[in-house]
Amino acid sequence: MARLAQTAGLTDIQEEILATVRTFVDKEIIPHAQTLEHGDTYPADIVEGMKEMGLFGLTIPEEYGGLGESLLTYALVVEQIARGWMSVSGVINTHFIVAHMLKQHGTPEQKEKYLPRMAAGEVRGSFSMSEPELGSDVAAIRTRAVKGDSGYTINGQKMWLTNGGTSNLTAVLVKTDEGADKPHQNLTTFLVEKPEGYGEVLPGLTIPGKIDKMGYKGVDTTEMVFDGFEIAADQILGGVSGQGFRHMMDGVEVGRVNVAARACGIAIRAFELAIEYSQQRKTFGKAIAEHQAIAFKLAEMATKVEAAHLMMVNAARLKDSGQRNDVEAGMAKLIASEYCAEVTQEAFRIHGGYGYSKEYEIERLMREAPFLLIGEGTSEIQKTIISRGLLREYQSRG
Repeated sequence: MARLAQTAGLTDIQEEILATVRTFVDKEIIPHAQTLEHGDTYPADIVEGMKEMGLFGLTIPEEYGGLGESLLTYALVVEQIARGWMSVSGVINTHFIVAHMLKQHGTPEQKEKYLPRMAAGEVRGSFSMSEPELGSDVAAIRTRAVKGDSGYTINGQKMWLTNGGTSNLTAVLVKTDEGADKPHQNLTTFLVEKPEGYGEVLPGLTIPGKIDKMGYKGVDTTEMVFDGFEIAADQILGGVSGQGFRHMMDGVEVGRVNVAARACGIAIRAFELAIEYSQQRKTFGKAIAEHQAIAFKLAEMATKVEAAHLMMVNAARLKDSGQRNDVEAGMAKLIASEYCAEVTQEAFRIHGGYGYSKEYEIERLMREAPFLLIGEGTSEIQKTIISRGLLREYQSRG
């Protein structure tokens, strides 16, 4: 058979893009990931390399200076980058989500203003829904924008903002007074332009600093605090208030495909490390891969990698075709993240005591994989989305 996680039916351009990215990952990411991750160092040189390759504009239409590629192409690129180091895929994930939201829902003026510079990597996107006491209940958002004579004033605190310090355009979901009975119809997405950095970056807008995390190092995760921050009404995504929940859910839907792709990438790398180590490490006079206990682990790991990859590809292709893919994206995210954690742990066990050493790459993967169980919605949230979709499709007739 071919190596794991191959994708049938790709165009020559898609194959060329993936081959270029694979080479970049092998030469520029994997050799440096350990040092950068252990130092919690932002991968500036790697990011510059991605700019030069045009990855920041991968899905942005050609008319705005991008490559105009599909969600599937992007997901496969993310899978490869996460195979090298998940944090690097995090750098472009939020950027991609904001670009998608602008492409799908932005006004013509907003698209002209931001998309060309986003394609070039000059404007880098991040997005913010969560709050300190919010959890998964997005409709309970407290951060509020109050309309005045010259625009809006925002007050409140946002949490878990990936690329919060290194981005300069943030899509922020806040509450506005629309008078709607349903809470989610009183939410609006604002496009907040800001300088990179930490502290009070603009009057009334503070990025307190990086949150120290167990894994997912290098990429910055921050809070965002609004205290009388003033913003013009033309910075509302799409130009109409009260549509923010719909805009954000569209972004998160493609984000779940992205998280599934990241999980596939980590699982692929964990399998690669395990099968290589198992053929080098010897016990009782033969490589441990020749022991049935290890051979069976490798078989199960490979099957999980392949299954997760196929579900991720299916969810991406459905979205590209214009069909609703909330159930499929939820299924892909659920199975890929859970399998990623399982495959990584099995790779860790195959490494034995060496897997606990920071000298070995599997130690880093063990700290990165758990993030994918909660990012873009926990496994329990995915099950809720999946079950609602199933009940919608299989309604009882009698």
